[in-house]
Amino acid sequence: MFKKGSKLYSILFNKCPRCHQGDFMKEKNMFKLHKAFQMHEHCSKCGLKYMMEPSFYYGAMYINYALTVGISVATFLIFTLFFDFSLVESFVPIVIALFLTAPVTIRFSRIGWINLFVKFDRKAIKSKENEQ
Repeated sequence: MFKKGSKLYSILFNKCPRCHQGDFMKEKNMFKLHKAFQMHEHCSKCGLKYMMEPSFYYGAMYINYALTVGISVATFLIFTLFFDFSLVESFVPIVIALFLTAPVTIRFSRIGWINLFVKFDRKAIKSKENEQ
């Protein structure tokens, strides 16, 4: 499930969707906010261009929206069922949860978006090595 060749491997380990070897984001630590969202222009191993076209990652907003709705609903259910918060009182924990998980959701949405369009290719790394 989390081995090379699966979409989840690429998404969870910040790897190129085509070769699963090169890093997608420049900074591995997603909580260094000044560098957390900087992406490489190309994969260092297979040469895949990450910015396929201008404004390519606008579509990642749909994935980010789904992730934040899921986090909001989960936070709401936890605080209403276990802590007996009202609808208005649960608003503060939801905002805090969304603020704390923003670096995670933004990164996962970008790499998830490119994984929708690029398939894993074992030969990609070999063809890059043959060119050099």
